[in-house]
Amino acid sequence: MLFTDVIRTKRDGGELSDEQIRFFVDGLADGSLPAEQVSSLAMAVFLNGMTFDEAAKLTVGMSQSGTVLEWSDMGLDGPVVDKHSTGGVGDKVSFLLAPIAAACGCYVPMISGRGLGHTGGTTDKAEAIPGYNTAPDFETLKNVVKSVGCAVIGQTADLAPADRRLYAIRDVTATVESIPLITASILSKKIAAGLDALVMDVKVGSGAFMPTHDRSLELAKSIIATAANADLKTHAVLTDMNEILGTTAGNALEIEESMAYLRNDYRDSRLDDVVMALCAEMLIVTGLEEGLDHALERCDKAVTSGQAAERFDEMCVALGGPAGFVNNSAKHLARAPVVKAVHTSGFLAEVDVRAVGNVIIELGGGRRMVGEKLDLSVGISDVARVGTLLDSETPLAVIHAASDDAAELAEKLLLDACMTSEEAPSIRPVIYEKLTGDA
Repeated sequence: MLFTDVIRTKRDGGELSDEQIRFFVDGLADGSLPAEQVSSLAMAVFLNGMTFDEAAKLTVGMSQSGTVLEWSDMGLDGPVVDKHSTGGVGDKVSFLLAPIAAACGCYVPMISGRGLGHTGGTTDKAEAIPGYNTAPDFETLKNVVKSVGCAVIGQTADLAPADRRLYAIRDVTATVESIPLITASILSKKIAAGLDALVMDVKVGSGAFMPTHDRSLELAKSIIATAANADLKTHAVLTDMNEILGTTAGNALEIEESMAYLRNDYRDSRLDDVVMALCAEMLIVTGLEEGLDHALERCDKAVTSGQAAERFDEMCVALGGPAGFVNNSAKHLARAPVVKAVHTSGFLAEVDVRAVGNVIIELGGGRRMVGEKLDLSVGISDVARVGTLLDSETPLAVIHAASDDAAELAEKLLLDACMTSEEAPSIRPVIYEKLTGDA
């Protein structure tokens, strides 16, 4: 079979056959397909879409392209469940959700990705922790999950390798936003991880891959339906990404904010709402809790009691990181040499969050090309919420940069990405709606 014929089929709006999909998956997994042909097919799918049947077959094919984890022999006394976000700016939820859910009786093998497009990657953020191994072997992963209850790691070469290569190529070819490719990418990894259940955080807004509510809803329904086809029970929560989640964006800065949350020192209200909603849904989808109020109370207690922080510390040590990291994170994390506050005046009314994500890339905290080395220290902190009255005392944000020139450019781009007004704007909710497979 010639792969040009596969590309041509989808270019002309046709439906790929089972054989063509298998050929595509095999060529991704063994590296026999050149990147330019993979990117051509990705663009054809982006432009012409896929049927549900095509997307389901691509998902299952990629999930079986490498190792598929089994947990039945581990003697676990709770459900194996994960959360996945469709991506945003300042989204550090994984580092909070995994230890909270573990403290509530879940087992969470959280296999995450690197930065994709304008969004930050959980794996990149985890690598800001000195010594932390984001690519353990499967035996180590399973033992850490069993002993600690959670492990936040990156995608390994053996787990859905077909998706791993497609994911990297999509990142640099403007084909990220395709609903069938997003669906297949997310679920192939989750199915290969051997989950009992999954909770999806589907972002809506200017910083999301699906900026409109209708497109985000379409993606959520696609994921739930495709997951059901693979016997993976999935719930979805639509959350706002019209402003940065939390007060930081950038790898080490987001880890520091996460540790402050786990210490219960400071929990940004919008971030807290998302974390609690998703964690409660994990307890509900697995049957550990039936009612939302009890689930939320249980999740909050995991933080206030210090149990979630203990789980994170145990996970960190088990994966090679420093002991006592939660309480001593500041001394371990890299710091940028240039710190500059950005000031403007008026109420912060609107934020182009995608443009803010691109500011992080300009600073060196995100990738322009596959394999590019990141500066994990750069980013922005003290980010103002929409509705904040900005002046000479209250900054829009604080830039952390490698040089004065980089800080100056970031300041200009950040100001361009934010709109102020003389009147206070209306405030959007952070949780829009929830969907289940029964909906």
